Amino acid sequence: MPDTVTEQIAALRDEDWAVREEAAAALGTLGDARAVAPLIRLLRDADRAVRTAAMAALTSLGPQAVEPLAACLTDPDLSLQESAASILATTADQRVIEPLASALRSTDWIVRMHAASALGRIRDASTIGALIPLLQDAVKAVRVEATSAMATIGEAAVPTLIAALKHTEWLVRLHAIEALGKMRAPAAVEPLLSVLFNDADTAVRTDAVRALGEIADARAVEFLLGVLSDRDLRPAAIEALGKIGDRRAVSALIDVVTGVSRPSNSRVIVGCGDSYDEEIQATGAAVRALGQIGDASCIPTLVKALQNTLLRSDAAAALTRFGQPAQTALLAVLRSEQDPNIIYHVKESLAALGWRPNRI
Repeated sequence: MPDTVTEQIAALRDEDWAVREEAAAALGTLGDARAVAPLIRLLRDADRAVRTAAMAALTSLGPQAVEPLAACLTDPDLSLQESAASILATTADQRVIEPLASALRSTDWIVRMHAASALGRIRDASTIGALIPLLQDAVKAVRVEATSAMATIGEAAVPTLIAALKHTEWLVRLHAIEALGKMRAPAAVEPLLSVLFNDADTAVRTDAVRALGEIADARAVEFLLGVLSDRDLRPAAIEALGKIGDRRAVSALIDVVTGVSRPSNSRVIVGCGDSYDEEIQATGAAVRALGQIGDASCIPTLVKALQNTLLRSDAAAALTRFGQPAQTALLAVLRSEQDPNIIYHVKESLAALGWRPNRI
């Protein structure tokens, strides 16, 4: 009786690239460990479609291919290293922690990126120290994967990330903050507040504000309200307050929408031939935040915001979060409004609330 696996392995050496591609795909479905080594050799194939098929097959073989692929991470051929690391990013397990940690120091950024992703998949706390240096990697994609990996590792990474908030390199602080925000670590609230008020870098402070919003801990509310007067932090602080959803922020956010708390040093931004007041970013964020908080007392403010062309879409969307109280207010606008653009947005919001025209 013919051995299908052996036949397909033999076909991997065929002169026709289409035959090699088809054989690789077949071996991925057969699930036989004998195919691992021949498929790894195929990762050097001159034809891209064949290499892609070999990668897909090795991914399908899963645990059977993990250790042989990890051995490829030290191969002189960087393209083979890249392919192996890419597959391990979706298949790696505890057996290959050490070679992946070593691969974080590769000269090839693609290998470093996939190795970081693979370690995030494994979620082993012992890799935290190896990942930290990548937070200041020259390549953004590597920094992002390292950040995501540490966030995936979770609680065990929190102390190391909090310590990194005092690192001398601003990029390390920035990505440590992002990781803490992604994992929504309550223990990071006070350290992040310290960064907010003490760090010298505006980008780092802004990211601290965003992370506090992701964590959504009410302890941050009064401090975020306190930085609304900071022109650089204002939009991010408003967004964070919306995510936290604490009603203590409603009054301050209404002041932003109505222009009561407009900073005296607000700038005009010019670009691509257009110009706009940067405060519109904060105002739009405040409209969205009021919708997230969902306090009915802000409905009149949001209805009034429908008159502003730049706020209209956000205000209409925010009002859909309030149910019947907003429907009543929107119907009143529909009966009296003459502007067709406002009427359009009002009808869209009413439709989202279950209203139909014959019910007016």
